[in-house]
Amino acid sequence: MTETTGNLKYGTDTLEIISAADRFNYWMYRTIQSHCKGNILEIGSGIGNISQFFVEDGAEITLSDFDSSYFPRLKEKFGNRQNLKGIHQIDFSAKNLEEKHPELAGQFDTVFALNVVEHIEDHQQALKNAYTFLRPGGNVVILVPAFQFLFNGFDTQLGHYRRYTKKTLKSLMESAGFEVIHSIYFNFIGVLGWYLSGNILQKKMIPRGQMKLYNELVPVWKIIDVFMKYFTGLSVICVGNKKVLNCK
Repeated sequence: MTETTGNLKYGTDTLEIISAADRFNYWMYRTIQSHCKGNILEIGSGIGNISQFFVEDGAEITLSDFDSSYFPRLKEKFGNRQNLKGIHQIDFSAKNLEEKHPELAGQFDTVFALNVVEHIEDHQQALKNAYTFLRPGGNVVILVPAFQFLFNGFDTQLGHYRRYTKKTLKSLMESAGFEVIHSIYFNFIGVLGWYLSGNILQKKMIPRGQMKLYNELVPVWKIIDVFMKYFTGLSVICVGNKKVLNCK
């Protein structure tokens, strides 16, 4: 695939490469699925790599993205599904977001954002917006890249501001008002490929062949993660709960 300048082009190309990694995408979906309940909002749906599993399983879901150019593809893939409640253009970093989308404020039992928050400079505002979208008792599920020492050309081209640890992501979510109820690392073996291709070989895009091989071996990587998920991984996942306030 031809490289052009601009993070959007690299991001779209990366989504296309990852879209073919069906085993990997399903693994990610299954890792967060048990924390996603009721009426669901996905932030940063892209071309629907994870959305497809929620839609196919009959979840009541609303899709969104900052970039509306993805919407025709999302509508083509899912537009006739009754459990798809809508597709919205949302700037997850915007202040006063509840005023721009009053119809969505306080409407969801789950908000999830996978590989989104690292693209947002004011990531605290993004988590506050997730809080606004949720009903009391609802969950936010966040997956972001882990460990700043892994920051390389991939991150730069994709427009990442930072990488996280369980500690820093937990602190961010708590500052937005959430109680963190679950925290793990994800995809240990991906650390090796990311470091080799990005830090040592200085590549700027995920190699398609490498991703294809990785995808074939996902059953092996899942077993390794059983032992490593509390210690290290290429990504970190935290689940936060918007506590129900007791009024006496």
